[in-house]
Amino acid sequence: MIEIPRGWNATDIPQLSGKRFLITGATSGIGKEAARQLIRAGGDVIITARTDEKGQATVAELGKGRVTYEKLDLTSLASVRELSARITHDIDVLILNAGVMATPLAKTQDGFELQMGTNHLGHFALAGLLRARVRDRIVSVASQAHRMGNFNDGSIATIREKALGQGAYKPWAAYGASKLANLLFINELHRRSTANNWKITGLVVHPGWSATNLQTVGPAMRGAFLEERVSSAMNSLLAQSASRGALPTLCAATFPGLESSTYIGPDGLFEMRGFPRLTRAISSAYDPSLGANLWKVSEELTGVTWH
Repeated sequence: MIEIPRGWNATDIPQLSGKRFLITGATSGIGKEAARQLIRAGGDVIITARTDEKGQATVAELGKGRVTYEKLDLTSLASVRELSARITHDIDVLILNAGVMATPLAKTQDGFELQMGTNHLGHFALAGLLRARVRDRIVSVASQAHRMGNFNDGSIATIREKALGQGAYKPWAAYGASKLANLLFINELHRRSTANNWKITGLVVHPGWSATNLQTVGPAMRGAFLEERVSSAMNSLLAQSASRGALPTLCAATFPGLESSTYIGPDGLFEMRGFPRLTRAISSAYDPSLGANLWKVSEELTGVTWH
């Protein structure tokens, strides 16, 4: 098994001239910092943004020439399909980074529970539609919160209910389930890529506790203003920077020879901060039956069949 050198950081990224990357949700936080370093190393980067204003501002900040933006709303399968139709060239690495966290119960434009719809189903559809154009890797950004996620009996009916936001709803439990779905997706992708000779390396990462606006959006949407202020203060005191939090993503996207199904997170205490290292998820993330059931439900709900 390949080992990541201790202390690996952005200066260790190899020369990326001629390599093309697509990163969802890269107008702020970890996605933007990952884009910044990929550009610095010579890569060509496409970022996605929900609005032209954010896309144009990020391109202006990162430097025109090696970065472009495309509009994408992961809560809309129509938007996902429109973006995939606009991508007519190959991509070396597809980075599924965008996400929402601990939001109140809401539905996407297609009737999916917002967190499952954004964090998993939208990305599942995008990656499936672009599969034939991915030359090397698909990287999914998960979270340690996957440890609080579950799909109960793991049946197709139960997974479908969670994806549609049916039954009792708890924001953090739903977030954990969506992040567990990220891991299940990559591990099932590994199995299917091997069986179908897709030649895609599926990798998953988590950033530890990193200072981004992800932690405050959910409380703000719920009107939990005290929680929002506490989250912001805790970020200031304890979280690592977004640039440090982007290191697992950058390592997964660029480190040579990584095996498919590898999981990378920070090497510090409780994996909250630090430099990239190989790690392990909870056992259910590797359950082939659960992975296959999630895949089947995902194809059914999105209408995107991988082939």
